[in-house]
Amino acid sequence: MRILGIDPGSRVTGYGVIDVEGQRRHLVAAGCVATGAGDFPLRLKTIYDGIVAVVETWRPEVVAVEQVFVNRNADSALKLGQARGAAICAGLARDLPVHEYATRQVKQALVGRGGADKHQVQYMVKLLLGHRGDLALDASDALAVALCHAHYQQTRERLAGVGG
Repeated sequence: MRILGIDPGSRVTGYGVIDVEGQRRHLVAAGCVATGAGDFPLRLKTIYDGIVAVVETWRPEVVAVEQVFVNRNADSALKLGQARGAAICAGLARDLPVHEYATRQVKQALVGRGGADKHQVQYMVKLLLGHRGDLALDASDALAVALCHAHYQQTRERLAGVGG
């Protein structure tokens, strides 16, 4: 299964593509869609177009997106939600199923605790994927979302096998 993980942001949206074969996870691609500081509607279009290009290039079977984390600044949360919507629509426009995961879920699945920091998550992403090179934090966060989906999907499949 090929999974596209997305870490949405209004200025930088991270993406990561992994292949899952049984217990093996393989890094296919990772990067960022940078929107710059232009008009916000144009930044949303850049996110949409960037994720569409990733989907067309790497042909994932499923999309996993990190949910919005609401902080103290409501305006930032709204912009993040709109960026997330642009990324989700890019996957849905290509008829891909989209799954959403809370930040704490992603951190719990990878690090074992929901309060892990970005560098701990990045370390585990590199360890789990056997990646020795540099990864941008936004790209490693996106890969973490993809790995989280792989973990939850395997668990769902195991439970279906037990119940069936």
